[in-house]
Amino acid sequence: MTAPIDQIVARATAAIRTALGEDFADADPVVRPSQFADVQLNAPLALAKRAGRPPREIAQAIVDALDQAGISVEVSGPGFINITFDDGFLAAAATSQLGDARLGVATQPAQTIPVDYSAPNVAKEMHVGHLRTTVVGDAIVRTLEHLGHRVLRENHIGDWGTPFGMLIERLIDVGEDSPEAALLETDPNAFYQAANAAFEADADVADRARRRVVAMQAGDPETLRVWQRLSDRSNVYFNRIYRMLDVTLTDDHLMGESFYNDQLAQVCDDLEAAGIAVVSDGALCVFPPGFTGRDDKPLPLIIRKSDGGYGYATTDLATIRHRIDVSHAERIVYVVGVTQAMHFQMVFAACRMAGWLPDDVPAIHVQIGSVLGEDRKLLKTRSGSSLKLVALLEEAVDAARAVIDERRPDMDEATRAQVAGQIGIGAVKYADLSVAHDSDYIFDLDRMLALSGNTGPYMQYAAARIRSIFRNAGLDPAMQSAPILVGEAAERALALKLLDFGAVVARVGDDLAPHLLCAYLFELSQAFSTFYETCPVLKAEGDVRASRLSLCALTLRVIVQGLDLLGVAAPQEI
Repeated sequence: MTAPIDQIVARATAAIRTALGEDFADADPVVRPSQFADVQLNAPLALAKRAGRPPREIAQAIVDALDQAGISVEVSGPGFINITFDDGFLAAAATSQLGDARLGVATQPAQTIPVDYSAPNVAKEMHVGHLRTTVVGDAIVRTLEHLGHRVLRENHIGDWGTPFGMLIERLIDVGEDSPEAALLETDPNAFYQAANAAFEADADVADRARRRVVAMQAGDPETLRVWQRLSDRSNVYFNRIYRMLDVTLTDDHLMGESFYNDQLAQVCDDLEAAGIAVVSDGALCVFPPGFTGRDDKPLPLIIRKSDGGYGYATTDLATIRHRIDVSHAERIVYVVGVTQAMHFQMVFAACRMAGWLPDDVPAIHVQIGSVLGEDRKLLKTRSGSSLKLVALLEEAVDAARAVIDERRPDMDEATRAQVAGQIGIGAVKYADLSVAHDSDYIFDLDRMLALSGNTGPYMQYAAARIRSIFRNAGLDPAMQSAPILVGEAAERALALKLLDFGAVVARVGDDLAPHLLCAYLFELSQAFSTFYETCPVLKAEGDVRASRLSLCALTLRVIVQGLDLLGVAAPQEI
């Protein structure tokens, strides 16, 4: 089905072409919400200068050429075109949406899209800074997949480099199956700190660690075996966090730095041979045009250090090359902190200079802001260290459990535990996703868990309330199929909001902006609340009752589907 707004855009585009000629076939109707009508076309104002005619004259010409089936149209003000949908038109569209398995979300022409997100480091704790890259990235891949794209989840973990000599030696010293080695699965920071302490305190350990790095880079089988053991145990910890967060990353999506290690020398050789990389102060660098430092001198992207080692830039160049040449990516997405913006701009520019990143393949850095404490500084523990992500999530679940224990003592223990997890984790994820991804936000559990406002629990409660309506009626919402009628203002407002769903999901996929879906779900839940308060459902009779039950069922499906695209559960009851 085609959403009403999309229909209006198509009709208006055709009318502009008819009224003004083929030279205006590319004109944008400029659809806007309006307090005077369901939608407003601003095209006459935008086209007046180009057409050399007064806006109201253009507006009337467009109206005369517009297909007005199912709508009422008027010209107002300096040249606005106000459009109001007929009740019957809205009712038919909403009924069609009810019968549509995709709820009005159209599939897009499929693209292959690698999405790089989460990216923790082996043998290190996932801290609160990893929350947003993981949660936002997962919402993006869920949405892109729902829109029909072939999404390649890529978890670019830090699993290679100089520190691994130290970590491998520590694992050998304490034993691969020792209690200390088990910390890699439960408290990786403790293992890392012990390894670092030994490295700093014992010259022999430090010397062995340095030799181990050389052996690792040379491909020594025994060293690589222990390195793999180290990585595997660390992955157990990552997966514990991912299951708590209910994200879709698995071991199949691991694409760590080590994967590209044997490609780095070739990257440098090819760029140097092409004259794109040059030696500067002993290091091999690319100088993408347009990037300068405070001294107005060109900024280098260092791809081979003066000591012969490689850095993040080299790996990122190899990664993009692989994603184009091997994965045949048509759009590349990185969900990484905002502080890396300059780095990725330079990497993208270097890849385009080399011809590795074609001009028709967008490379997008979804910039991620920070999670702040009440002092508006980066959220940390009282001691000043980074807050462990697992501790934050456990605190959220515990807080949700306290609320559930108070509100629903009638629930059995297993159900309360399950719902507390869904609400606590959902509250954290939704709070994160409801903010524009490049903005910072303050972590406030009380606000996150509130049953009012634009919060996860409010959305979850809206779905649970609708389910209770059907339980009270002894009906299954999935079986509700009666035609929808639109008579009351609240029914009309709810139907209009429901019919926006497809356009909103498409925009989330296009803009990679999950907060737009959160805002939509909040507005939908508000519209439903008004409808429920002013339009009796179970007390209504005949076709009106059946219609209102259908509106309830459709609202439930849209909320649940929307929350699922965000990665937030919708409990059966709260």
